[in-house]
Amino acid sequence: MRKSLQDKIIEVCDKKVAQKGDNVGLSFYAFFANKNDDPDLLMEAATWWIMTHKLDHFEKALKIKTLIISEM
Repeated sequence: MRKSLQDKIIEVCDKKVAQKGDNVGLSFYAFFANKNDDPDLLMEAATWWIMTHKLDHFEKALKIKTLIISEM
């Protein structure tokens, strides 16, 4: 996964945890605008989320952040 996407995921996870607490969940769509302006990047995130890690639609933000950091 490209570094810019990793950085964005960590940023969003940190923001959501700060807003809603350690138990907040999110989907990979949380890292994108409501319009599909970068389909390649969206597919990269979806592949990582669904195919690589077999994650559920919603996962805890702290879990996602931990997975990303472990792969950096």
